[in-house]
Amino acid sequence: MAGLISPRPVSYLQHNLQYNPYSRSAGAGYAETPSNQLVMLSHPAHQSAISFTGGPSPATGIRAHEDSKIYPLVIDLLDSNTREAALLELSKKREQYEHLALILWHSFGVMPALLQEIVSVYPLLSPPNLTAHVSNRVCNALALLQCVASHPDTRQLFLNAHIPLFLYPFLNTTSKTRPFEYLRLTSLGVIGALVKQNDNNTVIHFLLSTEIIPLCLRIMETGSELSKTVAIFIVQKILLDETGLTYICHTYERFYAVGAVLSNMVNQLVETQAVRLLKHVVRCYLRLSDNLRAREALRACLPEPLRDNTFAALLKGDMVTKRCLTTLLNNLNEQ
Repeated sequence: MAGLISPRPVSYLQHNLQYNPYSRSAGAGYAETPSNQLVMLSHPAHQSAISFTGGPSPATGIRAHEDSKIYPLVIDLLDSNTREAALLELSKKREQYEHLALILWHSFGVMPALLQEIVSVYPLLSPPNLTAHVSNRVCNALALLQCVASHPDTRQLFLNAHIPLFLYPFLNTTSKTRPFEYLRLTSLGVIGALVKQNDNNTVIHFLLSTEIIPLCLRIMETGSELSKTVAIFIVQKILLDETGLTYICHTYERFYAVGAVLSNMVNQLVETQAVRLLKHVVRCYLRLSDNLRAREALRACLPEPLRDNTFAALLKGDMVTKRCLTTLLNNLNEQ
């Protein structure tokens, strides 16, 4: 996969670490683990609005009630003694509060506190010494980062701060134990939240300047089915962007690295019959066939199970994926 490494080497990790992430709930699940300074929450979006009739609007009253429950939890993130419980509660409630991302980003000291939770786990990655309790805690912090990555008003700020790079050591782990698998899956969820947006060209450019593709390819080969699904979703979204497609097809080494992993996945799917993965594999191949050089190569290396109706029964009720596969084969048959 050397051909996929960015020409600008990553320099943000310490040298003693080996450096060899669809929905916002992609990282949810796993066992749950079980003040206070005042802080200014200064973003103007959270100041009380006054209706034109001179009194508070009903919506303002509801909003104030919601904020009154969220602010103490956000403040608790600043205290190491109360942070763990606050992480758990906020991660469970994040879907209920539309502007939680803004509160987290614009509250003094909160983002450094979340990054501190992430960095503190690095020494446990190699040699692998991550417990379920520690994994739960850091994944709750990652869930809040995913919230920030998903919000349109904080997503670019999140990228500008290069926060996704703090997740890459987690994606680089290889232990198959449940704490590590959950950590990789939740980290992938943060990257997935970035790429799922429609206007994600800036996100793709950022990711292509990092090692996200080799990291995703390895997870596509060795991860659990769910981690593989999120990893290939990220690769698919990169391919759907013109810059991403051009980048992957620019050299034979890059194309071969992606093609080899996809081919291995097809062979595995003959046994596992994992239809979710198959859908993404077909879409990745279809997108690769839009590039003329890749199309020529695929004529020779497209896995036989995609040509000989091996998956006909599996795709019987999925007309969309069947059409994608038919279009792929038609593209390869064109001269």
